[in-house]
Amino acid sequence: MANVAVDKRALIEGERPIFNASYGKLMMWFFLVSDAFTFSAFLITYGALRFRATSMGISWANPEEVFTHAPILHELFHIEAPLVFVGLMTFILILSSVTMVLAVEAGHRRSKKEVSKWVFWTMIGGITFLSCQAYEWYHFIHGTEGGARLVEVSAMQDIPLPGIDATKQDKVKVFPVWSTKEENSESEIVGLRLSNGRLITDERVPAIWASGTPTTGGANLHVNEYGPPAFADLFFFVTGFHGSHVFSGVVLLLILLINVNKGTYERRGHYEMVEKIGLYWHFVDLVWVFVFTFFYLI
Repeated sequence: MANVAVDKRALIEGERPIFNASYGKLMMWFFLVSDAFTFSAFLITYGALRFRATSMGISWANPEEVFTHAPILHELFHIEAPLVFVGLMTFILILSSVTMVLAVEAGHRRSKKEVSKWVFWTMIGGITFLSCQAYEWYHFIHGTEGGARLVEVSAMQDIPLPGIDATKQDKVKVFPVWSTKEENSESEIVGLRLSNGRLITDERVPAIWASGTPTTGGANLHVNEYGPPAFADLFFFVTGFHGSHVFSGVVLLLILLINVNKGTYERRGHYEMVEKIGLYWHFVDLVWVFVFTFFYLI
């Protein structure tokens, strides 16, 4: 049998094409497809839990009531801007994809200076996005001032709460649902959202609210001022998982920038690594479009 010569060095370094794609690019595509299945599973789970909750009469979180904070507008002018800040975050991430495309194009021309410039700005876009996400998480966890009261369930046998066992010694947080009167701009509580996500909008509201002890609002893995705890659980997990991908991308871009400036890819004779990291970055941006749609728009 004739011996077949195999260039192992070419295989390892990704210089031998397989299906018109180098080994390195092919492996990156395999990783991205598997990661797409993971994100799909998370988003399908979110949709299933949301459908189940609403079918049980549990009020889901309204994004326009939850994500209303924006830097400067909130801190200095106390103005609510629903979804404005997350829209800015999305724009920043999409803009970073544009700079990544420019970096790849410059790599095809083997322009070291331009590759370095566009990779740097892509990295800045990723860092800015992560900083915005930290700001958003802070306000989501903190909640509104005086946004909850702690109710002693055992002392309210005459006011049963749906989904809460009044026969047990227990405490439950209730969160106000406000309505603004346009004629005099005064607010009033028109409903209460329980810590299990159920909504009360009947005559029991004043008695339950009055019986509670003032505490803080916000959202964590146990209660959620804005809706059922499952919304907060999935929000932290899915956006956090996506944020970890953005952070990993920033680290890869930093390593790429160092190697570009050291002339590593000039010596190799190609800038394929820019393309491979670019594939990863575009995937992260594409996933955010779906996360944005599921958690902020519907």
